Amino acid sequence: MIQDFIEHFRIVQPGWLLLLIPCLILLLLRRGRGATGAVVFPNLGVLMSLGKKVNRLAWNFGLPLAFTSLVLAIFGMSRPVWRNEYKSRIASGIDIMLAFDVSLSMDIDDFQMGGQPMRRIDAAKRVVDDFISRRPDDRIGLVAFAGRPVSVSPITLDHDWLRSGLDNLRLNDERNLGTVQEQGTAIGSALSAAATRLNNRDAKSKIIVLITDGASNSGKISPLEAAGHIKTLGIKTYTVAIGTKEGRVSGR
Repeated sequence: MIQDFIEHFRIVQPGWLLLLIPCLILLLLRRGRGATGAVVFPNLGVLMSLGKKVNRLAWNFGLPLAFTSLVLAIFGMSRPVWRNEYKSRIASGIDIMLAFDVSLSMDIDDFQMGGQPMRRIDAAKRVVDDFISRRPDDRIGLVAFAGRPVSVSPITLDHDWLRSGLDNLRLNDERNLGTVQEQGTAIGSALSAAATRLNNRDAKSKIIVLITDGASNSGKISPLEAAGHIKTLGIKTYTVAIGTKEGRVSGR
């Protein structure tokens, strides 16, 4: 259930949430003052101070109510959304999981675009984006992996959502905090994660597409073990190899 929440829940405009910071500061300042004590004496002063007590009561209850309303309004402006896995469009019956390599070797720039070097990860993104555009009626999901797999998008017909996740894939190097922070190339673990997401789905055909540039060097399960398990599930696996032996790391 937590995994589903992480995969489906998104804040479309998270910048609005910054307004919660001054709200929190005001709340802490208010609490820091403490409550003012009151001693009630059985004389005429009780009646004279009744109006003040009513005002104080309204303040004590009204302020939290106003604060709660403000927080909810700010949260609403941030546009929280729950993305369903399916659109109303009829799917073809084919479910596809993409396993995308974001290990450091994907920083090598042995591709050319317009006479300029291009990194493997950028070339792979173009290939995958074109693949997605050619399959509008297939449900497609995305798992990124380096030292371990990380779910990026559930299996979905919402390909705009899927492309957004693809575009935001990052390497974990000195310039960026990557999509996957653990170093390595855990191909077996990535295949296993993709198969898990396909296993219980009702589709006439299930496919894993592995996009990688190298050999597996980490993970708890080897690629051969994962491939054997995937075969028993009736899932087909295809590999897209990225790069050449002559490549060099971009900017190094």
